[in-house]
Amino acid sequence: MSVDKPSEGPSDPGGTKCQNNNAEDIPMGAASASASTSSSQSAIKDTANIEFSSSFSISASSSNLSKLKTDGSWSPSLMSSLALKVGAAKWDPLESQDWDAAKASEQCFLRIKRDMMTIFQEPPPGMFIAPDEQDMTKIHALVTGPFDTPYEGGFFYFLIRCPPNYPINPPRVRLMTTGGGTVRFNPNLYSSGKCCLSILGTWPGPSWSPALSLSSLLISIQSLMNDKPYHNEPGYERERSAGASRQYNLIIQHETVRVAVLDTMERDLEPATEPSGRSQQPMVAPLMEVVKSSFPQFYDHYEALLLKHKHLDGTKMNDPFGDSRGTYQFGTLLKRLNALKEKCIDLFEEEEGSDGSQLSEPEGS
Repeated sequence: MSVDKPSEGPSDPGGTKCQNNNAEDIPMGAASASASTSSSQSAIKDTANIEFSSSFSISASSSNLSKLKTDGSWSPSLMSSLALKVGAAKWDPLESQDWDAAKASEQCFLRIKRDMMTIFQEPPPGMFIAPDEQDMTKIHALVTGPFDTPYEGGFFYFLIRCPPNYPINPPRVRLMTTGGGTVRFNPNLYSSGKCCLSILGTWPGPSWSPALSLSSLLISIQSLMNDKPYHNEPGYERERSAGASRQYNLIIQHETVRVAVLDTMERDLEPATEPSGRSQQPMVAPLMEVVKSSFPQFYDHYEALLLKHKHLDGTKMNDPFGDSRGTYQFGTLLKRLNALKEKCIDLFEEEEGSDGSQLSEPEGS
């Protein structure tokens, strides 16, 4: 069964990377968003004021400007300083009481509906959405890890909430797939669920524009999941130690299978259990259907990966950024994977008898 292959190393249209309503006209199935677009990143040079969002800016003082590298890029020390200031802005859609107090405008609802319909009508592989049944300003999204990256075959669940004046201000986004707040999947995707993107106002760089959309946002998020995420960290354009990027990729591969695949599938089969040891909001039903129908297509990839690195079991995962990761458990994950296949044998039988791919033609598109 063929699977449409997402573009390798998707580009980032959103700039530099890290920071109760009626929805009856929106289809309730999951739909996918565009998986590739041309990059719009640019270096910030010779500027006196850097705009991060419609409501947040930082003035570049002479002391800050002196920290610029000769090539015009920001030094790691300045980037960290600016990131702390930007990071102070509210980012969590689950902690948006300030938006609860304001009624969403008609323009907000119309624009959300238009953005979602565009995604449903043009469903390339790799990104899927489902509207919230209670609140139209909330959107549930599933981003599958791109091929030929350490995220390949992973199912990453995001919660998006649009502000009352959308699209004037950017949405707020939370990664829900974090192993109960224990796994940082990327220098820009924190274990808290925070997503560092300049268009979200959570990282320095080009800010949100009303011309952007939910599709643009999803493309930017998927662009973080590239083949060498180690280099997403400011100041780590070059490896600090030999093999650090490869080492980080192996950690991400391990955690992708453990958390973004096995935990997700097991939680759906046995909702009362918590494979990661922490409670976690379950994925909404339409997106979970995409996960279940896609799982058999990636099974061989998971199995080959775990068999290849099984000899590393028990060795420490040395995170180059200093995060505590524990030890590799590829053998244990392989046993869980095999057991999961036995429990979901019907999904594999359906896949064998299917003529299409869920990743390329999601139900409801």
